[in-house]
Amino acid sequence: MDCTGFFLFVCLIIILNPGFQRIGETLDAEIKRWGAGKEGNLRALLSTLQYVLWPECGWQPVSLTDLITGASVKKFYRKATLCIHPDKVQQKGANLQQKYIAEKVFDMLKEAWNKFNSEELF
Repeated sequence: MDCTGFFLFVCLIIILNPGFQRIGETLDAEIKRWGAGKEGNLRALLSTLQYVLWPECGWQPVSLTDLITGASVKKFYRKATLCIHPDKVQQKGANLQQKYIAEKVFDMLKEAWNKFNSEELF
C-alpha cells in the first residue's frame, strides 16, 4: 500500500470508529503543539523531532548547533525522512498511531524542506 492509500485507510478507520477518532484528535493536537511556531522552519523542526516521534523509530536527537550549515540541514533532513517515511515505517511494523504520526510529520518536514531549499544557497 502506498502513502496515499495508507492515509485513506487511516482516515476511513478514524471516521468509522469513534475511539480512533479520539486518538486521531489527540495525535493531531500533539503534532500541532510540537510544530507551533516552527511552521516552515526546518532547523527548528529537526532539532525538536525527538519530542513528537516514538523511541523505536531510530531518530537520534540533533541540536541547533549541528544545523548551522545548509549541508548539515540537508544531511539531517535526509536522515529524518529515512526514519519517518510512511513506506519505511510500515515496513518496520509500526502501529497505527506511529504510522499516523509519521505521515503528518513527514508532510510537515517536506513542506519545510521545500521552503528551506528555495531560500538557501548551497
